[in-house]
Amino acid sequence: MKNSISRRKFVNRTIGAGAGMLIVPAAAGLGMQSKNILSRPLIITSHANDTGKNAMEAGWEILIKGGSAVDAVEKAANIIELDPEDTSVGFGGLPNENGVVQLDASFMDGKTYSAGAVACLENIKTPASVARMVMQHTDHVLLVGTGALEFAKAWGFPEENLLTEKARKIWLRWKEEMSEDDDWGAPDHLKNIMKKESYWRDFPDIEHHYGTTNVLAIDSNGDIAGCTTTSGLSFKINGRVGDSPIIGAGLYVDNEVGAAGATGRGEDVIKSCASYYMVMRMKDGRTPQQACEDALQMIVERYKKVNPDFYPREKFVAISRYGELGCATMNGSRNPQMSVMTDKGYTRFDGTIAYKGK
Repeated sequence: MKNSISRRKFVNRTIGAGAGMLIVPAAAGLGMQSKNILSRPLIITSHANDTGKNAMEAGWEILIKGGSAVDAVEKAANIIELDPEDTSVGFGGLPNENGVVQLDASFMDGKTYSAGAVACLENIKTPASVARMVMQHTDHVLLVGTGALEFAKAWGFPEENLLTEKARKIWLRWKEEMSEDDDWGAPDHLKNIMKKESYWRDFPDIEHHYGTTNVLAIDSNGDIAGCTTTSGLSFKINGRVGDSPIIGAGLYVDNEVGAAGATGRGEDVIKSCASYYMVMRMKDGRTPQQACEDALQMIVERYKKVNPDFYPREKFVAISRYGELGCATMNGSRNPQMSVMTDKGYTRFDGTIAYKGK
């Protein structure tokens, strides 16, 4: 579905001040108090597939009835987390190297300046909801591992097996492909003649991937909330935590400015505090689009000093308190998209490819 909100293609390696301007009538560089409200309520997600569309419609039903941004964000995030076909988030997410699905999520409420997060959470399908409970029912921000699971169970979240048959087969294929010298796979004397198992035929192009979704919303009162949820890097080392549950890295929300979220290689996002950086750029007068591109530029500039040819792959999304939108990525063959729901209906917003590696 092609949308009415779109961005021109942008493939330069340098980001000029005008390159990030949105087609909405909000000039870059103006003080935060001088802009007009463009759209409110509003909800977006970095997921631009059919599940993302379903999530936006569900979140919008809450917003259009006067509900809170927090409720809308949780509802939308849960729909994506519960999709068993999505191997990057929640139930159905790809497991760690041991075949165990470990989930991370963060939640932040711009109205109350509260935040909550969970990491390495096992056996709970909706980590976004657990993160919200941490935010609202503890004086902590981050719970991990068995502690996060105990907390979830205390609040009545049922334990369930998160490893779908699809994800298990993808993991088994990865195990067999890791090395020619280990003992996974067919016996040596049959490797070249034995018929491949079904998971080889079903998933011919499986690679490592980073999988995450962000959901950001503004309600009719102007309050902002956000969530980032993920199953993390596929086949990660047991116990690895990415940027998604780290406030300021995978997510940051400020009622007086806007919100930002990150997907991609979490290690880069953690080191750059990318979501906090984007919100602070917006506070300085940059549009959300420019802020996303600025954050990518900042990461590239850091790596240039040690490896000029290294271009990691991140995707950033952002909204301002006025309803402006931003979306940008590094690398890739297609412009990034995000799903957007406003009083004008559902649309997919085209972002920019800010950098293309060699």
